[in-house]
Amino acid sequence: MMTTTTETTTNDRSSTADSTARDDAEAIAIVQTPHRYVVVEGPIGVGKTSLARRLGKSFGCELVLEQDAENPFLERFYRDPKSVAFQTQLYFLFQRARQLQDLRQADLFEKVRVADYMLDKDRLFARLTLDEQEYALYEQVYARLAIDAPAPDLIVYLQAPVDVLLDRIARRGIAYEQQIERRYLERLNDAYARFFLEFDAAPLLIVNAADIDPLGSEADYEGLLAEVVRPRKGRHYFNPLKSLL
Repeated sequence: MMTTTTETTTNDRSSTADSTARDDAEAIAIVQTPHRYVVVEGPIGVGKTSLARRLGKSFGCELVLEQDAENPFLERFYRDPKSVAFQTQLYFLFQRARQLQDLRQADLFEKVRVADYMLDKDRLFARLTLDEQEYALYEQVYARLAIDAPAPDLIVYLQAPVDVLLDRIARRGIAYEQQIERRYLERLNDAYARFFLEFDAAPLLIVNAADIDPLGSEADYEGLLAEVVRPRKGRHYFNPLKSLL
């Protein structure tokens, strides 16, 4: 009996040591960042949510993600934008306001957080999709919400041409997104470019995402991650050259 007990204890200790080693290895793998709140932005299909998830894993942090699939109007919007544009936009506004208010009430200095949107995008989309009367009403609702959104420490703005966006949308295969029209993406891309042209409310890293695959290529991701974790002030650009080899 004593021998059996000794063997069990030794095995338990070995198992505990192995578990501790694994935990230590995972802890070492967590990337340190000077930023407490990072936002990844860009047009539909550019890969912002995928990048946000991967950054969240690297930082070992919480994610603040849009819940597009919960919007009951979104599928109809892509089929016939004018019919439910106002309902679609208000749903997103209320959803984003609730998420960001909860985030504001939490201790931003306690944990790192990565989001795949900033509140400003709501107005950007509203201006793009609503007519004048609808937008005026939207602005009244927006003002009454009095949203106190936290300020990002860094915004990563992913850019890509419309052909790249269409290709990525087709490859990810979300059924209702296949109805998105090219003209809509062109207008959306232009709206993002105009918005960030003079943006100075937070440090900004503008990334040419056309020829990189941060999700599928470890080299691409590591190169982008190195740029993201640098302390930032002002505006910066990351334009990786596609390998010719």
